[in-house]
Amino acid sequence: MTAALRARVEECRAALAARPGDSAALGELFGALDALGEPGTPEEAVARSAFGEALRRQGWAAEAEAHHRAALSWLPDFGGNHFNLGLTLQALGRREEAADAYGEASRLMPRFAPAPCNQGVLLRALGHRAAAEAALRRAVALDPALVPAWLNLGAVVQEGGQAEEAAGCYRNALALRPDLAEAHANLGLAAREAGRLADSLPAFERALAAGLPDAGGVLAQLVQQMRHLCRWNGLAERSARLAALVRGGATRQIHPWIFLGEGAGPAAELSCAGRYADWRTRGIAAMPARRDAALGNRLRVGYLSADYHEHATAALIAELIERHDRSRFEVAGYSYGPDDGGPMRRRLAGGFDRFVDLAAGSHADAAARIRADGIDILVDLKGYTQHARPEIAAHRPAPVQVQWLGYPGTMGAGFIDYVIGDPLVTPFDHQPFYAERIVQLPVCYQPNDRSRPIGPIPSRAACGLPERGMVFCCFNAAYKITPDLFDRWCRLLRAAPDSVLWLLDSHPEASANLRREAERRGVPAGRLVFAPRRSPAEHLARYRLADLFLDTTPVGAHTTASDALWAGLPVLTVPGEGFASRVGASLLRAAGLPELAVRSLDDYEAAALRLAGDPEGLTRLKARLAAERNRAPLFDAERFARALERAYATMWDIHESGRPPRAFTVPDEGD
Repeated sequence: MTAALRARVEECRAALAARPGDSAALGELFGALDALGEPGTPEEAVARSAFGEALRRQGWAAEAEAHHRAALSWLPDFGGNHFNLGLTLQALGRREEAADAYGEASRLMPRFAPAPCNQGVLLRALGHRAAAEAALRRAVALDPALVPAWLNLGAVVQEGGQAEEAAGCYRNALALRPDLAEAHANLGLAAREAGRLADSLPAFERALAAGLPDAGGVLAQLVQQMRHLCRWNGLAERSARLAALVRGGATRQIHPWIFLGEGAGPAAELSCAGRYADWRTRGIAAMPARRDAALGNRLRVGYLSADYHEHATAALIAELIERHDRSRFEVAGYSYGPDDGGPMRRRLAGGFDRFVDLAAGSHADAAARIRADGIDILVDLKGYTQHARPEIAAHRPAPVQVQWLGYPGTMGAGFIDYVIGDPLVTPFDHQPFYAERIVQLPVCYQPNDRSRPIGPIPSRAACGLPERGMVFCCFNAAYKITPDLFDRWCRLLRAAPDSVLWLLDSHPEASANLRREAERRGVPAGRLVFAPRRSPAEHLARYRLADLFLDTTPVGAHTTASDALWAGLPVLTVPGEGFASRVGASLLRAAGLPELAVRSLDDYEAAALRLAGDPEGLTRLKARLAAERNRAPLFDAERFARALERAYATMWDIHESGRPPRAFTVPDEGD
C-alpha cells in the first residue's frame, strides 16, 4: 500500500509540474502526502502554506489552518509559514494564538516589518500595551513607510498618556497617505487628549470628508468637542445626524456616553450601547463558569475602576468601602488607572481588604487575576466613562457582574447581570430599556462621604462675584450646557437685574463663547462669572457663596449636585426620560428637598425666577439642608452600606439558586 501511495504522490507531483500553480493539482498533492504520512519537500511546504493563504482569502479560514499546520510540521523554521498562520488565526478570531504566530514569524524573519506590526496590533487589542509598543516600534524602525504600524503605534502611546507623541505618529502616517481617514480621526483624538480641543475639530471634519466605513464614532467625537467648546453653530444638525444613525442601526462605534447628551430617550440609548458593546468586545470569549461557593459566610466583592485617585467616583465611594461589614463581605479594589500618589489613592488602597493594580496587564490577565482571587460579585464602576475597559468584564471573571455608579445608563452588554439604581433613576417600567436587570436601592443609588472637608468660605470679591445680588450657579462641565437651556438662563438674568450666573471655567474658548452667546441674548458678558478649578475643599467652600444651583439637562449634575447639597446649596432640576437626567431628582429626594425637582423646563424657569425674588425662601431652603445634612439618607454612609450589602446578598442568593438574574427592590431598613 505504501508503494502505491508513493506512486500516487509522484503522479501528483508530475501533474503539478505540468500545471504550475493549479489549485486542484496542489490540493491533490497535499492530500496524497497526508495519506502517505510523510512530509513534503521544503518547496512543497512553502507552497502548502501559500495554498492555505489562498483559502483564507476565499473565506475558508478553518480549512486554511489545517494546511498551515501541515506546512509548519514539514518546515517549522520558515517564518512565512508562521506569518500566514497568524493571518488565518486572526481571521478565526483567535487573537492570542495569532499574536504568538506573528511573534515567531518576526523572530525567524527579523527584517520583515509586517510581522511585528501585526503582532503589535493584536497585542494592543489584547491589552498588552508595553509589548505592543515594543513590537510596533520595531516595525516602524524596519520600515518607516509602513502606515499601519504608525497608526497603531500612535494608538498605543496615546493610550499610555503620550498624546503629543501619538499625534506625531499620525502625522507620519498622513505624510504617507494624506487621504487616510483613520489617521485624521486619530489625530483629532490625540489633540483632544492633549487638551487642544479646537485643533481636534478640523481633524474630525477631515476624517468625515475622507470617508469612513463607520462614521458614527468620529461624528460623535466631533459633536462632543463642539459641546465642550460651546461651539453651537451647526451643532443641532450634527446631533440630528448622530441620532438618525443610531435609530437607523447604521453604526456600532458611537460612544454611548457621548450619545447620552442627545437626550434621545432610553430606547435609542439601549440601541447605541448594545451595538457598541458588541463592537468593543468582539472576539472575547467568557471564561468557564466557576463552580466553587463563596468563601465561608463572606461574599467576595470586587470593585473595578480606573478612578482610584482624585476623582469624583473616588470621592463618593471612599467612606462606603471603609464601612463594609467585614464579617459578611471581603472587598477588593481592582485598579487599571493611574496612581497619582495622592491622599485619596492612599485612603482607598488602605480601605479595601485587598488592592490590586491591574494597569500594566492585558484585559485577559486582569480578568484571570480577578477570577483567581475568587471574586463572587464584580462591580464595574466605569461603564463607558473615560478610560473604561469593559473588555475585562467581558471575559466573565466573576459569577455575578454588576455595573454601578460611574455610568448613568445601560451598558447594553450580555456580560453584565445587574445595574444598581433607585426608584427615580431606574424605574421598573424602564426595564425594557436595560440589558441588565434593575436593582433599586431604597432611597438613592449614590453613596456619599461625610468626611469631605469644606474649606474656609472665601469672600465674594475673591471669587469675582458682586457683593450683592442673586448668584445662580452651575458648576457642571460646559458640554452639559445646551443652547436651549442657556436661552432660559439668559432670560432669568434679564428678569433678575442684579443677578449673575456663576459657571465653571471648563475651557478658555468655552468661556469666551458663552460670554458671546450671552451678549447675543441681551445679557452683558460681565454677568457671567467663571470659577477656576480649585482643590476639593476650596471648591466645596465656594458653593456657600451661591444662592441656587441650576442643573442641566439631558445630562445633569451627579457628583457635582451632591457637592452642592453637602455644602448647603439648594439644587433646582427637571428630570427627563433617561438615567442621566434623573440623578438630581434622586439626590434631592434623599436630601429632603424633593420639591426642587420640577416637572418641566417651563416650571424650572418659573421656579428659579420665583426663588430669585424670594431671598427668605432661599434662606429657609438652606436652613433645611443644614438641619438635615447629618441625618439625611443622602449622607448616611452606614445606612447606604447596609442597603448595598442587602442588594449583593440577594444577587448571590439568586445566583446560588440557579435562577437567572431578576429585577428587585432592596427593602429600606434605615428607619
